[in-house]
Amino acid sequence: MTATPAEGVGFRSKRGPVLIALMLSTGLVAIDATVVATAVPSIVHDIGGFTSFPWLFSAYLLAQAVSVPVYAKLSDVIGRKPIMLLGIALFLLGSVLCGVAWSMPVLIAFRVVQGLGAGAVQPMAITIAGDIYTLAERAKVQGYLASVWAVSSVVGPTLGGVFASLGIWRGIFLVNIPLCLVAGWMLIRSFHEEIERVKHRVDYLGAGLLTVSLTLLILGALEGGQAWAWNSAISSAVFAGGGILFAAFVFVERRAAEPVLPPWVVSRRLLATTAMVAFGVGAVMLGLTSYVPTFLEGALSTSPILAGLALAALTIGWPISASQSGRLYLRIGFRNTALIGVTVTVIGTAVLALTASAPNIAVVAGSCFIVGLGLGLVATPTLIAAQTSVEWNERGVVTGTNLFARSIGSSIGVAVFGAIANAVYASSPHGGTDPKTIVSASAAVFLAVMICAVLTVFAVVAMPATKPVKQAYAAGARR
Repeated sequence: MTATPAEGVGFRSKRGPVLIALMLSTGLVAIDATVVATAVPSIVHDIGGFTSFPWLFSAYLLAQAVSVPVYAKLSDVIGRKPIMLLGIALFLLGSVLCGVAWSMPVLIAFRVVQGLGAGAVQPMAITIAGDIYTLAERAKVQGYLASVWAVSSVVGPTLGGVFASLGIWRGIFLVNIPLCLVAGWMLIRSFHEEIERVKHRVDYLGAGLLTVSLTLLILGALEGGQAWAWNSAISSAVFAGGGILFAAFVFVERRAAEPVLPPWVVSRRLLATTAMVAFGVGAVMLGLTSYVPTFLEGALSTSPILAGLALAALTIGWPISASQSGRLYLRIGFRNTALIGVTVTVIGTAVLALTASAPNIAVVAGSCFIVGLGLGLVATPTLIAAQTSVEWNERGVVTGTNLFARSIGSSIGVAVFGAIANAVYASSPHGGTDPKTIVSASAAVFLAVMICAVLTVFAVVAMPATKPVKQAYAAGARR
């Protein structure tokens, strides 16, 4: 599918059915990120496993993160469509299996299958958008995709609460079945790509080493301080094993004919700096997503729904600025646009950190909205800058690397922020039940989030000052 500027962007355009399919596919991942949380009490009541339920999220996030680079490389070899359909199929299979799970360990295992599907769906949706839309159109399309997350941040918790209150928590997984089928059908029917069939050498060894090493490293970051102490023998073994295997992966990739994660991804300044920016975006986003609801519910006894709506302000601000960022980066360049965005992000996080000692739901919601506006002006231009700098056969790897960096930022951010909060809780005789202690812990976390935003400024400044060129206005679909 080839884009021309005259075709326009929207549901009624020639590419409208593909855009709808991408939004539906993204919605699967977006809703699943929030719908499970509100149904946890009902799930535990039915099948038990209270001490293991955090793995419902960790296992899913882990499977999603480690599979992204592999899918991204494969999409540059065999095309986006097969990988996207594989992701939808795995997500569908995982959803059906989760819907019939009979114990917590089994449910966790099936969440891994869902995560493997999500690892293909999210990067492929963004990569396909980069293929079929022109440079001038991509920001608006990213706004469409970001709006899915905004809607899901409200729909997900509400839907999970409804199913849980009705005693049918399995419905939160089974509802994905029609969505998967419709998204897959629309993609098969509307999206067509021509691939040059050439013989490739699949880097199985590199893919295996990368998957296992990242699994261990992310596992250590997610579970350190939770399932085991940071200074324990198991923590040291997990990190050491992950580090050794990752070093072996780097050695193998330097000699592989077609490496799954080519060395040029980190050697090119633009790609390296945009990946660093994505890392910061992931840390800031997960820091607020994880602790704003806890802060409001613990400090002000706010209802979960109201706390969720305050957080939703972040995902409402994001698509608003993301959809308009194209006007800025076409005029002043990618780096300058991202600098404006990261400055706004720092302001939003600073307001949140400075006012945390005097909790106010309106101030929190306003701060989250400001941060969302800033992140939309950071994440979208930097991702599009990376995509625009490469050809079709490298765009999948570049997009996957950027989203992978965001996932790693989220994982490490959660681990660091959790360690900070736990340190505050441990110093209080009341633990995590005292409102004053919750305020202190949240204030410390919000300060750390602000520091992450400030550090991201340096990554943006380090980006080369590139501007969109005329040749890049055409979409890069394979022809």
